[in-house]
Amino acid sequence: MSNDGSSNDSYNTLSSLDVDGKTYHYYSLPKAQEGLGDLNRMPFSLKVLTENLLRFEDGETVEKKHLEAMAQWLKDRRSDTEIQFRPARVLMQDFTGVPGVVDLAAMREAVEKAGKDPAIINPLSPVDLVIDHSVMVDNFGDSSAFRDNVTIEMERNQERYEFLRWGQQAFDNFSVVPPGTGICHQVNLEYLGRTVWSKEQGGKTFAYPDTLVGTDSHTTMINGLGILGWGVGGIEAEAAMLGQPVSMLIPEVVGFKVTGKLREGITATDLVLTVTEMLRKKGVVGKFVEFYGDGLKDMPVADRATIANMAPEYGATCGFFPVDEQTIRYMRLTGREEHQLELVEAYARAQGLWREPGHEPIYSDTLELDMGEVEASLAGPKRPQDRVALRNMKSSFELLMETAEGPNGQRKDKLESEGGQTAVGIDDSFEHHASQHGELEGEKFRLDPGAVVIAAITSCTNTSNPSVMMAAGLIARKAVEKGLTTKPWVKTSLAPGSKVVTDYLKVAGLDDDLDKLGFNLVGYGCTTCIGNSGPLPEAVEKAISEGDLTVASVLSGNRNFEGRVHPMVKTNWLASPPLVVAFALAGNVRLDLTKEPLGKDKDGNPVYLKDLWPSQAEIAEAVEKVKTDMFRKEYAEVFDGDETWQAIKVPQSKVYEWSDKSTYIQHPPFFEGLGPEPDDISDIRDAHILALLGDSVTTDHISPAGSFKADTPAGKYLQEHGVEPKDFNSYGSRRGNHEVMMRGTFANVRIRNEMLDGVEGGFTRHVPSGEQMPIYDAAMKYQKDDTPLVVIAGKEYGTGSSRDWAAKGTRLLGVKAVVAESYERIHRSNLIGMGVMPLQFPEGVDRKSLKLTGEETISIEGLSGDIQPGQTLKMTVTYKDGSTETCDLKSRIDTANEAVYYRHGGILHYVVREMIKAA
Repeated sequence: MSNDGSSNDSYNTLSSLDVDGKTYHYYSLPKAQEGLGDLNRMPFSLKVLTENLLRFEDGETVEKKHLEAMAQWLKDRRSDTEIQFRPARVLMQDFTGVPGVVDLAAMREAVEKAGKDPAIINPLSPVDLVIDHSVMVDNFGDSSAFRDNVTIEMERNQERYEFLRWGQQAFDNFSVVPPGTGICHQVNLEYLGRTVWSKEQGGKTFAYPDTLVGTDSHTTMINGLGILGWGVGGIEAEAAMLGQPVSMLIPEVVGFKVTGKLREGITATDLVLTVTEMLRKKGVVGKFVEFYGDGLKDMPVADRATIANMAPEYGATCGFFPVDEQTIRYMRLTGREEHQLELVEAYARAQGLWREPGHEPIYSDTLELDMGEVEASLAGPKRPQDRVALRNMKSSFELLMETAEGPNGQRKDKLESEGGQTAVGIDDSFEHHASQHGELEGEKFRLDPGAVVIAAITSCTNTSNPSVMMAAGLIARKAVEKGLTTKPWVKTSLAPGSKVVTDYLKVAGLDDDLDKLGFNLVGYGCTTCIGNSGPLPEAVEKAISEGDLTVASVLSGNRNFEGRVHPMVKTNWLASPPLVVAFALAGNVRLDLTKEPLGKDKDGNPVYLKDLWPSQAEIAEAVEKVKTDMFRKEYAEVFDGDETWQAIKVPQSKVYEWSDKSTYIQHPPFFEGLGPEPDDISDIRDAHILALLGDSVTTDHISPAGSFKADTPAGKYLQEHGVEPKDFNSYGSRRGNHEVMMRGTFANVRIRNEMLDGVEGGFTRHVPSGEQMPIYDAAMKYQKDDTPLVVIAGKEYGTGSSRDWAAKGTRLLGVKAVVAESYERIHRSNLIGMGVMPLQFPEGVDRKSLKLTGEETISIEGLSGDIQPGQTLKMTVTYKDGSTETCDLKSRIDTANEAVYYRHGGILHYVVREMIKAA
């Protein structure tokens, strides 16, 4: 079977299309209707999947029955049929990309040891890796911050960047966008995405929908450009780039109808936080969401991308927008060639993929929003779906403080405040922690509960959108004119998703105003949104620590899970860029900015948010300054990098030369002793519980992320290898070293293991000794005694970022199975991809009904036979007193392909064995 030509074509769909004198061949959905029936009202996202099946029909992985199942979906609006999806390309960022390339390098070595040519391990689909996750906000608030942070980034990550440069020359179909360029999703939206892909095959040029999978959850941002794609784990992405299809059930598709327009003063961020809240309540986990309705007519791609970006936050696989005039307008603005625009429109119209006014597809379910009802909002304090109206921020935070408990269960709301002046608008009578006094650069300050210590314009969600970025700049301009300044305890930063943002802020003259408020450029990358917020000023950290203060960050990001932004910041609020600026001026979230002043002008008069907020006309006038030549200039040499990047020397070798001295890149043990056939799988006997966890345990809790301290297992390891704490860097930057990562698995400072009372952080009880210790240390003791391990959890296990190390680390700790009430899609898949069995409690049974304390042993029967999707297994719990209880568990191996991968010990093990056989 060719990559772009069906070998069967049961419905005789191969057609041709002339565009500007060039002939394109394609597999026609309208022609398929002759055999499948009317597909016109099929959701656009499923039309893309149907075209993929038409193009790859081979009688083996894609059969006629799969196409018939797509047609049947229109009658049933759901399906239990498994299909094989082959995306056109793969997108990676460097945190997930480095371990991906490490795995490829290890696979090459395994192939060489098997006596085959290591060069058979190569991406078969185009792969773009964008280095965007490594820059940290070490320096901020001055004109040299960007230069200084990039210099530190290059020094810190020299080993990783040398390794990626090696991968760039060693592998075919593999491109690297160097650091300091932009966030992968924004680069994808502004440059890499084509909407319609084309490829030469057998002397013909084939056209087909641009599709992808990415190693970051927010790959879905590209759905705003009519491109179907979503985030997968690094493990699954590696398999896709090596020619393995993405195995999936035909999804349910929830239609989200949008009508009306946003009111004056309401932003796309407010809209997406409302959409996220609505879809979370609806329940769309594992489903496609597709947007439709007349509200799309005037919704620009930048706003669509903002909504699509947060599909992981509302729980969907994707948030798809069909192709229409807005798609073409955006592609023209961002500098795509006119021929490509003509191809996109001609192909989309020919295939029925072009959105027509009034067209309403058939969906599994629907919901509707009149955009005129959206109000100014934030989300927090620790989940992106927990929207709080701006007018309710003060009461929301006060309620949070009234119900908060300290480490030992003491109520925190009875501690009296110290004397002194609070920030403007804060109610002195509110009972809270003791406020703390400090001094920064000779200026005394007082830190109260709710103090905004981080205000960051960051992340792909919003920095891709000129309207909200210009709004932030316009608020800064008006604030400067009135003599307002940012509160001294606020760490401010501006980290755009691409260089184009700084170009248009400069042309609009708004960069100086942002600089004057401390929102200087700190880097082009994710920064605060992924935990790369850098250290707080020492005086601020001291004040937080001494007062055990509940303080806040406000960021224009998409993730605010516990412990993610900064370990000392307990509440984190997602907001639009203009609101980030506003809260930096106010200095505290315990304010109702719709009524209370956020500061005083140079004459001592109160200044309200409404005094600073720009009109839609002002924003529109500023957005008009965004020009096509900005995009063409910044993306002209996107893969080249600066002199420092170009000066990195790398060996010209097929197989990587591993260094024992490296603390960033180590040869992973996954393929050691790999035989031609997998070992037999045994039942799990007398396993101990490594961790007993509650609901909504995220991959941030499981997978190492952000900074870590010297007294952690990872910190001790690095110090033993000569690395000083100041040079630890982040967990994410060390994902190429399994020794660091396995020590950081389940080590999040906010994780709560129910085996321990009142203890936060990555600890457990080693049951044989009764000793409390770090989870890593306990796992190593169990491994030494050949004791299998399981993890028990509640609902929504593994929500959040698509972190492959959440699964890799789990496996390396010796965990054989995870038993939970429900799973997030990507993490479930990743566990299987690493040979860890995901099991699900039946309805009405959970860790509480079984009265688990962690002292029990667990046995699971049914693994030693033929592994099948969705099979029932038997779990026996043996309690401390010797009594037992049994229950059935459902295997969450959902597809036949997943069963094959699990039998092989993981997806990559299967791929290597297949490639060795074929060589």
